[in-house]
Amino acid sequence: MKNQADVVVVGAGHNGLVAALMLARRKLDVLVLEDKDAIGGAARTEKPFKKVPQLAASTGAYLLGLMPPELIRKLDVDIPLLRRDPHYFLPTTGKRYLMFGSNQAEMKRQFLAFFSEQDWRANQALQTEIGEIRDDVHRTWLEEPLSIEDTAQKYVRPALRRTFIDLCRKPVGQYLERFGFKSDLLKAMYAVTDGFSGLNGDWDTAGTGMNFLIHNMCRLPGADGTWMIVKGGMGTVTQRLAEAARKAGAKIETGREVVRIENGSRVHLRDGTEIRAKAVVVNADPFRMARLAEFPSDYVKRIEGYKRDGTTFKVNLALKGLPRFTCLPEDRGQFGSTMHLLPDETEVMSAMHEAFADVKAGRLPQFPTIEWYVHTTVDPSMRDPGGHHNSALFVQWVPYELKGTSWDAEEDGYVTRLLKICDRFAPGTSSLVVDTFPLSPPKIEKHFGITRGHIHHVDNSFGFADRLPYSTPVQGLYSCSAGCHPAGSVIGAAGHNAAERVLRDLGS
Repeated sequence: MKNQADVVVVGAGHNGLVAALMLARRKLDVLVLEDKDAIGGAARTEKPFKKVPQLAASTGAYLLGLMPPELIRKLDVDIPLLRRDPHYFLPTTGKRYLMFGSNQAEMKRQFLAFFSEQDWRANQALQTEIGEIRDDVHRTWLEEPLSIEDTAQKYVRPALRRTFIDLCRKPVGQYLERFGFKSDLLKAMYAVTDGFSGLNGDWDTAGTGMNFLIHNMCRLPGADGTWMIVKGGMGTVTQRLAEAARKAGAKIETGREVVRIENGSRVHLRDGTEIRAKAVVVNADPFRMARLAEFPSDYVKRIEGYKRDGTTFKVNLALKGLPRFTCLPEDRGQFGSTMHLLPDETEVMSAMHEAFADVKAGRLPQFPTIEWYVHTTVDPSMRDPGGHHNSALFVQWVPYELKGTSWDAEEDGYVTRLLKICDRFAPGTSSLVVDTFPLSPPKIEKHFGITRGHIHHVDNSFGFADRLPYSTPVQGLYSCSAGCHPAGSVIGAAGHNAAERVLRDLGS
């Protein structure tokens, strides 16, 4: 048991492990303290199904998309990535569908057959513009952030500066309307998967455009701007980071709960141990960090201003077979993609507005938006000897607290309702479910230790310098939370940037 270190990292999530790896490679004595019995934070692979105990699943984060390739090279960590092609599948309850992938000719054929030439042109224009913005601003992710306006001035090509600022500051709905989509279903799909994911906001909420930009910053090698599956699940990412950090000399201890940080140099554990350090880096969310140390009132007020309820429901499933979609009965790779279950074209917009209104009123929506995954079709290494598939419903939105009832009372029935939505698109899906492992916002909070079950720590409506700074007002105390720049997701940039700040401040 160590009682002294150069740097103590509180929390062994992916950002904490990135920071520990970088600091240890600079010959600092690094100690990582994790209060859970397992490392990884929400980027972990588990075997959560009691009825199918050998089936593995990524229970928190599902995909890797936003980790900068420059950071992966710098860390020199091998992360086995699997391309999803197609990467999106938009089914309907009728004959129409779309598969988004590398086969542009087939994709255009589906657009023209099932949607319109206008929608095809709008989609092409959207992808071109967001790609140009991505090319301009990606380098900012491994730097300390400027304001959105200063970022535009310094990094964004002149013709797109106003567009960039509006995208970051305004609702995703305003951004998508610019491209002239004819189909509300297509607009809703893009808004849901990139604008609403993990965020407490809807079509008209300022800042959902920022979330859209973040989710379109995919630059992984071979990904063609899409999110990828990690072989062995998302726990592979954090396990590889931990192995590299240990190899560099860092020590990682689990089951070690930090209860107080004194003066940025003394770390007190629940078991009474005190550890002295030159610097302390906190990977926990900002709200947990605020409970660990004494901060000036204006800094506490800034942190409180970030607080939002998590509105994501993660329903992990064990399936005994693959569903069969009405619109596309044969398997053409759609199960490896993000499958978007949305209300019908004529009602999708009103249904989205009603769903978010329900959530704000503390009610469970009748038809929330659902992203559906069956990753074992791409990564069979996670299947059990019985051949079961892992699957997941990533549901936007649900309330953290239910008015007049509780999650304990409603969860089982709501999972049944969500599976009936799956049955609308792929009849018989419910009968394929062998077991479930649902995570409502309160369960996300308990299982992963994230305040209010908010999967991004801080809403991605906050961007660049509006997010939590890496350095705190307490000398020697730093944050590498997902609440820092650039965003919540499995990125690692906050860990990198916080470590760089520590190294500068220590003169190492």
